[in-house]
Amino acid sequence: MNRSKIVLVQPPIEDFYLTKKRTIPYGLACIAACVRAKGFNVEILDGLSTGKSVIIDYPAEFSYLKSFYPRNDISNFSLFHEFRHFGYSYEHIGTKIREIQPFLVGISSLFTAYGNEALKTAEIIKKFYPQCLIVMGGHHPTFFPEKILDCRAVDFVLRGEGEKSLALLCDALTTGSDPADIPGIAFKKDGSLYISDPSWIKNPDEFSFPAMDLVNHGFYKRHKRYSTLVISSRGCPMQCSYCSVSASSAYAPFRQRPVKDVVKEIKIQIECRDIGFIDFEDENLCLSKSWFLDLCSRLQPLLEGRDIEMRAMNGLYPPSIDNDIVAAMKALGFKALNLSLGSTSKDQLKRFQRQDVINAYEKALNLARDNGLECVSYLIAAAPGQTADSSLKDLLYLAGKRTLVGLSIYYPSPGSLDFQTLKDLGMLPGSSSLMRSSALPFDDSTSRLEAVTLLRLSRIINFMKHLMDVFGNIPDPEIVPDVSIFPVVNRETVSRKLLQWLLYDGKIRGVTDTGNIYTHLSDDGLVKKCIENLKAIEIKGVR
Repeated sequence: MNRSKIVLVQPPIEDFYLTKKRTIPYGLACIAACVRAKGFNVEILDGLSTGKSVIIDYPAEFSYLKSFYPRNDISNFSLFHEFRHFGYSYEHIGTKIREIQPFLVGISSLFTAYGNEALKTAEIIKKFYPQCLIVMGGHHPTFFPEKILDCRAVDFVLRGEGEKSLALLCDALTTGSDPADIPGIAFKKDGSLYISDPSWIKNPDEFSFPAMDLVNHGFYKRHKRYSTLVISSRGCPMQCSYCSVSASSAYAPFRQRPVKDVVKEIKIQIECRDIGFIDFEDENLCLSKSWFLDLCSRLQPLLEGRDIEMRAMNGLYPPSIDNDIVAAMKALGFKALNLSLGSTSKDQLKRFQRQDVINAYEKALNLARDNGLECVSYLIAAAPGQTADSSLKDLLYLAGKRTLVGLSIYYPSPGSLDFQTLKDLGMLPGSSSLMRSSALPFDDSTSRLEAVTLLRLSRIINFMKHLMDVFGNIPDPEIVPDVSIFPVVNRETVSRKLLQWLLYDGKIRGVTDTGNIYTHLSDDGLVKKCIENLKAIEIKGVR
């Protein structure tokens, strides 16, 4: 065992899909920098940094989804079908740890839906190399330290932000000092659990620069160039009930890093490798206008001539966007605005404790159009108390706007106000793994059938927008022929034909890769209502 060696692990995940460009282990890189500054030899073992994925059986708790995702579909209306293990096998990770022989392994567990994968990773590491100590951190262990410590493989939990805490734990374990003195720690002590409050870094000047040299950048390339992400703030001052990092949650307060630090971090990254894509993963990137404009002005000379696409994929708050902000984003390399709308329903916004931003949103759309930027607009559907008709109105509203539709099915997020309310009402899903959009976790005021129908309708509307951009029109309805096989020319041709049939008889169909036509399980009334209303709307493209 190497007493100076630390390995930080990003576990594999099991789901229907993986958004690779958003899985760069940024948090682990920040923690690694702090631990390395203490003199330890640190390595990141990224269990997701491989193109390998394996089809696995649906977990038992997911069995009800098989009727909603029954077959593969090559059309633009497809959702999910195959449940997969994304990343390296657990055995591969265990083998690598045994080869490295660290004295401590830190495992990231960011999302409750993937908490089981993090625990499996801990168990296999302990099996392959029982000599090491295992500490787990992230959003999930922060809110469920008892559940994590029920796993015999886990020795410690770090709650809150782990940069300083893990570095202190490494020191304590090498010097023999009491780990109970470390902020945000939980562990088994004298036959019981010692659990301290989550630890947060109060001063944003103290946020570490990530050790991005430890990241497998080759895996995260886009269009043959490297990608990266940056987090310039933590927490959120908003009160949204569904969010686990809002001011209404048990999470840390909003803290924004100094502009000079963000600029320095980006400068280091672009000078080390050919970066072609940078995503700001902030909750509120341009909430402070003066801060954001200062950031843009300082980044401008650094990025000049590098042709780097900038995005803020977590979503921007529409009231924070004005002409100066959009112009600065355009000049910096943003090609699109990702806008957080939530809902157009005043009643639903009240339940979400979210401000009605519709006027600011429409202003942002116009500013994007005037500056040649595309838009993606995010909606939430199928929350308890939210009706399918309300969500359909949201979709129809966006059908007439120059934006793509980004529809997310609601799931309860631990730490949020909603999570506690649903827990008190006995309404939480029976398994923590169901706390994800793809699981359609609630069958409430919006049924699961309605929820999956809304998802498909959002895909259909986005395809119609694509047709408007490319051809300037939507094809006319067409009588459905008496055939069960359709020649697969390409995805767009197939999708156009399916759309024509849908507009004729209100049935959402799919096509397998062998050309077999089938009808998706959908709420027929919701589909027909959507089609009838679309006839009265001037559907707009994105460009």
